[in-house]
Amino acid sequence: MPTIAQQEQQWNLARLAEPVRRPAFSVWVHEAPAIVLGCSQQHYLAGLQAAAPGVATLVRASGGGAVLTGPWMVSSSVVLPLEHPWVGGRINASYQGLGQMYVDLLAGLGVAARALAPEQVAPADALLGPRLPWACFGSLASWEVVDAGGGRKLVGLAQRRQRSGVLLVAGTLVAPPDWALLCAALGHPEDERVMRTRTVSCAELQPGFVGAERYAALLRAALADALAD
Repeated sequence: MPTIAQQEQQWNLARLAEPVRRPAFSVWVHEAPAIVLGCSQQHYLAGLQAAAPGVATLVRASGGGAVLTGPWMVSSSVVLPLEHPWVGGRINASYQGLGQMYVDLLAGLGVAARALAPEQVAPADALLGPRLPWACFGSLASWEVVDAGGGRKLVGLAQRRQRSGVLLVAGTLVAPPDWALLCAALGHPEDERVMRTRTVSCAELQPGFVGAERYAALLRAALADALAD
């Protein structure tokens, strides 16, 4: 049976295989670790299978750096018609609606966060130290969600645009990830400390934060409400 990470990628590809007539979404709760590479990172695959033989590895259709899914992450996939208000403008602007939705959802759960406007990205990145472009959570991008106090990444975003529609994907760190696993598997063990400096989880910011299943249910409701119009 495919892992949750594999099911997620299959869903994404299937939804873009034909014209997107109306918004659709799915939310994913990851039970086991998996390493999901960006579409330009296929060269890592052979080494990953040797370095982390017990961890599922795959390549996603969207760009960006490697993502480590697992019990610490809840992810979402949103497909939109090309004319949808969220994605009608410039590429980076397509993240704004989704990013702000996450900010509002987290605020209701006691986590103060903000979505980075384009002009805020470079200064926020600089405050966190060295960027790690090979990892999705190793750098910041427009409208990604960071904690309000420290500017550390909470929700990572990526997208894929085709003539059939636009796919927006997001991953929330609900608990501390196993960054040592990801860094070692991709040949960057020395970057674990940087990853821990650049990221924070909801559970670290809000003791007693809801578990992954409850967060996923609330995320589904928030997406349904946001995309209802």
